[in-house]
Amino acid sequence: MSEASSERVTAAVLIIGDEILSGRTQDTNLRDIARYLAVHGVDLAEARTVSDVEAEIVAALNALRARYDYVITTGGIGPTHDDITADAVAVAFGVALEENPEILALMTAKWQGELTPARRRMARVPVGGSLVKNPVNGPPGFMIGNVFVLAGVPQIMRGMLEDVGWRLKGGAVTVSRTVRVDGSGEGVIAAPLEAVARAHPAMSLGSYPFFGPEGYGSNLVLRGRDPDELALVVDELIAALTAAGIARVVEVENA
Repeated sequence: MSEASSERVTAAVLIIGDEILSGRTQDTNLRDIARYLAVHGVDLAEARTVSDVEAEIVAALNALRARYDYVITTGGIGPTHDDITADAVAVAFGVALEENPEILALMTAKWQGELTPARRRMARVPVGGSLVKNPVNGPPGFMIGNVFVLAGVPQIMRGMLEDVGWRLKGGAVTVSRTVRVDGSGEGVIAAPLEAVARAHPAMSLGSYPFFGPEGYGSNLVLRGRDPDELALVVDELIAALTAAGIARVVEVENA
C-alpha cells in the first residue's frame, strides 16, 4: 500500500446476485470488506445490491466508479449462465472479454484435463484487467481501473482481499472509541449527544441501543482520524452526559 494521505479515500461495494436479494443467502461480505478497508484508511461510503441483470450491473458500476476512489464487487464470477459480472464489467469499461492464459493454465493444472465450457467462462477477463490472486479455491478475480471483481463465496472473497490491500492508496486511518451508557434510553441521551456532535462536525458519533436480561442502554461510538482530538471529545461527551444527570457512563473497549 502506498503512503497514507491526509485526504479522505473512499470506496463502494457492489453486491451482485439474485440469491442475496431473494433472502436465500445472507451476505456477510459487506462487513468483512468494511473492516478490511478501515485498516487501510479507506472509508466504505456506499453499498448497493443488484440482481443478475447486465444492464443493472453496468449502470450501478458506472455510477459508483465515477463517484468513489474504489469499487469492490462480489459475486457473479462463477461457471453458470447467470454469472455475468465479468461480462457486465467489460461492457461498463467498453472493452472485450478475453480468456486469460494464466487462469487457463491454473485451471488445467487443477482439473487435469480438458476444461469444460462452463469452467472456461471463469477464465475470461476484460482487456486491460490484472489478476487478483485467489489463495483459497478456484480461479482468481481481477482488477480493472478502480474496480476490484471478487468472488461471492465469503471464504474465497476474504482470501482475495489479501491481494487488494497493497493496491490501495490509503487515507488516514479512522480510530474509534466507545462510551457505554447503562439504564438510560436514547431519549435521555439525545440532547447531550447532539450538542457534542454539533460542536465537532468532523467526528462521527453514533448511538447503538442494546436491550437484554441485564438491562438496557446505548453504546455511543465516536470515530475520527485524530486520536488526540478523539480523546478530548470522549471526555467532553462523558462530561456532557454526567451534567445531564446520567450517572452510569463509562468508556469501554471496542469490540
